[in-house]
Amino acid sequence: MDLLNEEDSKKNDPTRRLFFLRQLFVSSTLTSGFLIYGMYMGAMTVMIPQIRREANSTEAITADQASWLCSLPGYSGLPWGIVLPFIAYRFGRKISLIMLSVSILISNIIFYRSTTLTELMISQAMTGMLECSTNTLTIMVITEYTSPRYRGVFMTLKSASFYWGIWISNAMGTFFHWTNIGLVIFVFSVYNLLVIFYPESPFWLATKGRYEDCSKCHRWLKGTSKDSEEELEKLILSQKQQNTKIKKQHSENIIVMFYRIVSCVTFYKPIFYAVLGTGLYHSSGKMAYSVYAIDIIQKITGSENTAYEGMLILDGVTILGMYLGSPLTKVLKRRTQLLSFSSIGAGFLFIMSIYLYMIQFNLLLENKYISLFLLVGFSISIGCGPMVMAACCYGELTPLKYRSTYLSIFTLLSSAATGSDLKTAPLVFRKFGTPGAFLYYAITSTVFICLLYKYLPETKDKTIQEIENCVVGEDDINEVETMPLKHK
Repeated sequence: MDLLNEEDSKKNDPTRRLFFLRQLFVSSTLTSGFLIYGMYMGAMTVMIPQIRREANSTEAITADQASWLCSLPGYSGLPWGIVLPFIAYRFGRKISLIMLSVSILISNIIFYRSTTLTELMISQAMTGMLECSTNTLTIMVITEYTSPRYRGVFMTLKSASFYWGIWISNAMGTFFHWTNIGLVIFVFSVYNLLVIFYPESPFWLATKGRYEDCSKCHRWLKGTSKDSEEELEKLILSQKQQNTKIKKQHSENIIVMFYRIVSCVTFYKPIFYAVLGTGLYHSSGKMAYSVYAIDIIQKITGSENTAYEGMLILDGVTILGMYLGSPLTKVLKRRTQLLSFSSIGAGFLFIMSIYLYMIQFNLLLENKYISLFLLVGFSISIGCGPMVMAACCYGELTPLKYRSTYLSIFTLLSSAATGSDLKTAPLVFRKFGTPGAFLYYAITSTVFICLLYKYLPETKDKTIQEIENCVVGEDDINEVETMPLKHK
């Protein structure tokens, strides 16, 4: 068969590069969306001090208003956690992506033209759809449109783009007026409109019984190699079986159906693993350190100039850590990379806390270079660990069955965690002090590391169907009688 011969010669086959570029094109707009989201979050770091300086008053934006500005995308993303997966389930991934791209463009225009705090709040609230999409549409598209061999790299690159966005905003806000950030966001917002040229998701087409269209889109994205054809065949076999079950359960009471879904092992286990992964990310405090970087570093070093310099350095090394972590996904297992680098990051948090306590009790003199060194070590290790691997793992663990329900519930939990993390971070630093805040994040992240060590399964180089079988404890999917796939 030609398909078998193609697999043997794939290293010299130029068409393999074509399929990679097609998958890269699909992933690029998602990466752009993460970059835009990062730029919005980074803008808050430099925008708030600028507005206060221009008004010559810290009351221009109070501490409470600042925390709401930073946390609003997380809270406003909560309703979208239900609406967006429903639209993706009912009308397809492509329609949802087009809606998202238009929403990003409108919120950017409002952000750029904002002259009052209310207008900034509206812009941040509209960003909630984008925040929600990072845990719904992004996961759907990357896991459904890309091959297992590239999926980990695409997942980690999109995660790194979020902190690229923060760094770009912080750099621009350090040297220019904050409104210039809106101009850069506009360029990427226009690029995101390229989603109108996307094919529909092969998985979504299969769930709707459109198997011929599913085969065409799958082969356009991933080619006709032996591995790709096996993945396509398993996808169609599993969906034919699932669609048969859905028809039998169509008249089932909605409450009974929801209970049956959430009590299914293929549903609650991935949700549990995903919550642990995102919990580790937020419990490390990295998001809070990035958004409130100037205030935190200034409290440690006592110098505003050092705070701005340290902010840019930490943003840069965070990105470096994520790009170091990205190629490591091709070498290390998911569990190994996540747990080892997370443990190193927690270690830096403990050391930082002890160091600051010793300064507080006059046992040591504060040295800004030691402080920055510890923060750099923390940023690199967290960048190689949970910042890239948490998203990678919960994306790969997304089940085939009840996909929209899973992503809705996970997004509700994740958006609430993001909003609460950013809303409560100033309170944590105010109540416990800077040394106590580092100790708090060190202890909570250690708890999540222990839980992940005990429960998280390995997902490296496995198809979504194989991962689901692993979660359930089956080696192979049940066979159903179908007609052989025809390659045209």
